[in-house]
Amino acid sequence: MKSKLIVVTGGARSGKSLFAEEYLASCSGRKAYVATAQILDEEMKERVAEHRRRRPEDWQTLEISSGLSAAFPAVLEQADAVLVDCLTLYLSNYLFAHETAGDEEILQGALQEMENIVGAVRQTEDKTVIFVTNELGCGIVPMSHISRLYRDVVGKVNQYAAGQADEVYWTVCGIPVEITRLRASIPPGGCR
Repeated sequence: MKSKLIVVTGGARSGKSLFAEEYLASCSGRKAYVATAQILDEEMKERVAEHRRRRPEDWQTLEISSGLSAAFPAVLEQADAVLVDCLTLYLSNYLFAHETAGDEEILQGALQEMENIVGAVRQTEDKTVIFVTNELGCGIVPMSHISRLYRDVVGKVNQYAAGQADEVYWTVCGIPVEITRLRASIPPGGCR
């Protein structure tokens, strides 16, 4: 059976991670949690600790804040179900690691990272991979260039990931809604 790719998105503190963790818990086999956060201050340290407390001891935790596409084939060898939490933090790390590059180079590099990860998933059998990411495009246009670039990179990567996913969930106020089945399309023949 082909591997399954799931994207869970929503706003900050919408319940994305909790739903994704519940989804992972429902999967059979070996489970891995890929943590992408870097602990740079006390607040982030506490957020990471909260996530760690929620994880069962039998889940393997892998801390990968950079080089995820290179590491992903090995991750898939170690687990049957994988949760990556989250793409948004991973892309923040990516952006700052490449801040001297041009905007288009950063955008294309981030998209290539995601394409490589999805490619690794699609080359395996019987795996479930869940990506958590934030939906950043619902607010105002950011004032600074770096914030606009970050929003654009996350938006493009999210679009690609969701377009490749078997299931996409949007979380609002702790309620997940599968949006894949609600996908709209232009009627055959177009507008009349």
